Amino acid sequence: MPNSALSAAPPTPPKQHRSLDDRLMSLTRTAGLRSAIVTILILSLGGLALITYLSVRDSHAEPIIALRPTRTGETEYCLTCHDGIEAISASHSIEEFGCVSCHGGERTALDEETAHTNLVVNPTALDTVDQYCGECHAGHNATVQRSIMTTYAGAIGLVRRSFGLQPDGVAQYGVNAIGHLQEFTVSADDPPPVQKFSENCLLCHVDGAGLAEDYFYRSTGCAACHVLYTDDGLYQGNDPTISRTEAGHAQTHQFTTAIPYTQCNHCHNRGNYDFRSMTFVPRDDMPAEHPSESAQRVHDYYQPISQFTLCEWELDCIDCHTAQEIMGDGLLYNDRSEAQYTQCQTCHGTPDSPPLEMVVTSPDDLALVYAGVNPQVDLSVGATIMVTERGEPLYHVRRVGDEWMLTGKATGDTYTVPLVQGSNCTQDASDQASASCHQCHAYNREVAP
Repeated sequence: MPNSALSAAPPTPPKQHRSLDDRLMSLTRTAGLRSAIVTILILSLGGLALITYLSVRDSHAEPIIALRPTRTGETEYCLTCHDGIEAISASHSIEEFGCVSCHGGERTALDEETAHTNLVVNPTALDTVDQYCGECHAGHNATVQRSIMTTYAGAIGLVRRSFGLQPDGVAQYGVNAIGHLQEFTVSADDPPPVQKFSENCLLCHVDGAGLAEDYFYRSTGCAACHVLYTDDGLYQGNDPTISRTEAGHAQTHQFTTAIPYTQCNHCHNRGNYDFRSMTFVPRDDMPAEHPSESAQRVHDYYQPISQFTLCEWELDCIDCHTAQEIMGDGLLYNDRSEAQYTQCQTCHGTPDSPPLEMVVTSPDDLALVYAGVNPQVDLSVGATIMVTERGEPLYHVRRVGDEWMLTGKATGDTYTVPLVQGSNCTQDASDQASASCHQCHAYNREVAP
């Protein structure tokens, strides 16, 4: 029996009962697996953005400032470094436009080199303005491209005619080819003065970089006029990344339509071109400090040989020169004399007739559009304003009672505009050259207040 007992099949082992701890451990492993799968799915659907943010956050010492402009809907971190920078204008709020939609760059990078990849410093430069500003400003972009200050056709035509390369003053060339104007280039066969002109004298046009010297600092494109520079080219804004001691920066990161004469003077009234040597000769009376703002203005505005009337130095350039004269009207002019059409009679009238006028009748009138973007001028429907012979509204000159009042576009100062009609002025209505008015109305700079 003992042997048969040894040969019998072994008994079935008792059923194993897992402990509670074992079952919980198994459930935990199962739940962990499920959680891992869900996590992977989440990451594949966008969780990587969170990891990227956390990685960037951990590698950057300063708190990250995230901005999601309504125009793009895409987060950008530019203000993390540029916190404090000025809003470019009330019409271009940072909440709507952000930074990248105008300046390019890598919107989520926080190191300078990567963030500034493909950076566009000046989106208003004429080679990029259509891309960055054309959605709203296509009309202005087109007329500026054809303006005499962009083509420089007048100066080019004068030099070519003077040295026998063309028979008359009809413009054939511009700085860039546009319309019937060919791009101005020179060859070794051209007279040496024309070659020197090409080398030395093509700075003074809207898309040409100004001299990197005091009084000449400015931007290009639309920003050449609408972004202000100080005479020393130093930044005075609140962006902590922009040097306050390195010249060549705008005064602030802002557009303005209240353009003072000092901005115009970054190109104008700074010297003369010597036609014999084809070189620019800067004024030798700069800088000069004067005891009053008025005296400083007279000195800065006009060179010592110049004659001028009271309004020609008391007002700013944009108070007399219209938008179409400065930014163009879409036509290609041969020279400045064709583009510039405002005269003394535009505001002062003639012995026989008052200046032209119009009544603002609609909120959509161009006069109200212009006034709406100028911080100095207050205008409303029902106002009577002056208008030029080409129909441009002089929205800053309006009738107040029996008088005409001019509000300075740059300063907000107000002036009474005297009319020729009914006065003792003996002007010849057919002779509107400034020299004719200077015969009686030239101002003595020595007695400027």
